[in-house]
Amino acid sequence: MNPKIQVIKGDITKIKADAIVNAANTSLMGGGGVDGAIHRVGGPAILDDCRKIVARQGGCKTGQAVITTGGKLPAKYVIHTVGPVYNGGKGDVAELLRSCYRNSLALAAENGCKTIAFPNISTGIYGYPKAKAAEIAVNAVKTFLNQNEAIETVTFVCFDNENYTFIEEQLKLEF
Repeated sequence: MNPKIQVIKGDITKIKADAIVNAANTSLMGGGGVDGAIHRVGGPAILDDCRKIVARQGGCKTGQAVITTGGKLPAKYVIHTVGPVYNGGKGDVAELLRSCYRNSLALAAENGCKTIAFPNISTGIYGYPKAKAAEIAVNAVKTFLNQNEAIETVTFVCFDNENYTFIEEQLKLEF
């Protein structure tokens, strides 16, 4: 196992890290699941930053990432990334999901973050199969860490036992 990567079961809004990642929607205006929780707990400063991003670039495309303040969260920043809707695996969903992790990590590194926490992107209402999503997530993070020294710790914060188990299994595999 890579000592820079850990998995925990918990609530990402309680994680103390330089950055936490939000599984956002393209509008960046908050929503359900982890997105709604981050906006509720973090307060209006996050939404204010999101509005500025939308005014500047019109939202966030699937696979891309943007950064805002962490507001009232214990994290300094929130990195918002838009995961793909699985839709039976049609299109380039695996590459788009991989891009979410890669672009979030790159944005964290660019902003001097040493620690980052990820939720399970696209495995809720977007319907990505949890086992496949875990494999993509862990491999994307391992690849990034092998090529970049900036990030010291990556934490996968799983809300449910199923995602936790799949991430844990992937972390045990040799890369």
